[in-house]
Amino acid sequence: MSILDTTKIGNSVQINLELSKDRLTKEVIDAINVSSVAKIRDFRITDGKGIGVILQLSNGKEQWFFEDEIDLLDENGNLIKKINDKKETSNFIFNFLRGLNYENKNKVSELLNPINFFIWLAVSFKDIF
Repeated sequence: MSILDTTKIGNSVQINLELSKDRLTKEVIDAINVSSVAKIRDFRITDGKGIGVILQLSNGKEQWFFEDEIDLLDENGNLIKKINDKKETSNFIFNFLRGLNYENKNKVSELLNPINFFIWLAVSFKDIF
């Protein structure tokens, strides 16, 4: 779910300073320290995939932020829990693959063992699904 589905221009958000302070000026950081709540002024496409937001800070200045650097607030000022976009599967095979871990093998006999190869292959492909 995109930020565009859950909010609109004029809504309030809370800025997560820890995720963005390495690229912000001292003036912007000071404004966020005064109040981390800001209003959405506009949306911008970041890199063809994501959405960024232009926020009006407590000092009246506007600053651009990535979608993951802010937390959405409801009408009462409470944080809205972020929805995880990844689909949870209840398939037995996928649950089995999530529990697999592969450790590098040093002995030739371990490398040539077909079971070790299968485990390596399954672990390598589990992130694709």
